Amino acid sequence: MPLPFQHLVSTKQLSREDTDAILAVAAKMERVMEAGGSDLLAGKILAALFYEPSTRTRLSFESAMHRLGGKVVSAVGMQFSSLYKGETVQDTINVIGQYVDIIAMRHPEQGSAEQAASVSPVPFINGGDGPGEHPTQGLLDLYTIQKERGALDGAHIAMVGDLKYGRTVHSLALLMSLYKDVRFIFIAPKELPMPEKVIKVLKEKGIPYIETQELEEGLQADCIYMTRVQKERFENPEEYERLKLKYVLQAKHVQSRAITVMHPLPRVGEIATDVDPLPNAAYFRQARNGVPVRMALLAMLLRKA
Repeated sequence: MPLPFQHLVSTKQLSREDTDAILAVAAKMERVMEAGGSDLLAGKILAALFYEPSTRTRLSFESAMHRLGGKVVSAVGMQFSSLYKGETVQDTINVIGQYVDIIAMRHPEQGSAEQAASVSPVPFINGGDGPGEHPTQGLLDLYTIQKERGALDGAHIAMVGDLKYGRTVHSLALLMSLYKDVRFIFIAPKELPMPEKVIKVLKEKGIPYIETQELEEGLQADCIYMTRVQKERFENPEEYERLKLKYVLQAKHVQSRAITVMHPLPRVGEIATDVDPLPNAAYFRQARNGVPVRMALLAMLLRKA
């Protein structure tokens, strides 16, 4: 099923029909990946523009393109691009769109993805725009929950940590709001609550949620989604140091519970390493799921799936 849009900028573009279609293609792409790849996108070129630090998102996009037989050109770091000279995002995208067939971009400024998509002559994918959104991470998180729990309808999800600046939790909450009978527990310091733009959507849809500062209140959920407090979002380093390890999930919290532990990574101590061997620790499987999901998006936006 072709997607009804050329560019993926925000989760708000997506209907349940869209997300179900993407997850179905991702399942097929996982089999393609396990079989050694394909030549579905042979002759196509992806521009991977990462103007903010990234490991998983950038490498999984590049891996996804290579596994489908395509090629990649990259720009990594603001200081190594013409943006450093003062070029606008719009001019950068207009130019790069002359060289490639599809663009994925991460940029530190919220709203930069909308600016880029508004002028892009080729399909554009938002790989994260500052504290804004991260739609492809949200989709791979959906895929992970579906694989780990068996269904998205009826899911009960606890989100922990930096909910104010954490674009991954914004995107996942908005995507989960497309499904039936979902519930949320938002666990954060009072300085880092889930922003109103997400709360407003949940209220409009009548989706129940609880806001608390207590980690233990989230341990009855189906999934607990840990996040790091993001140093790069703080102007005051003392405030970051005070909040960075407010919540630390340990094996004793989850080893006897049927709760799936997720994290978008990187972690900086908010999940103890004694959780890693547990069968319900899904965060490394979650990272792997980024490849088939991004394979699906590349193929669908290029009208090859």
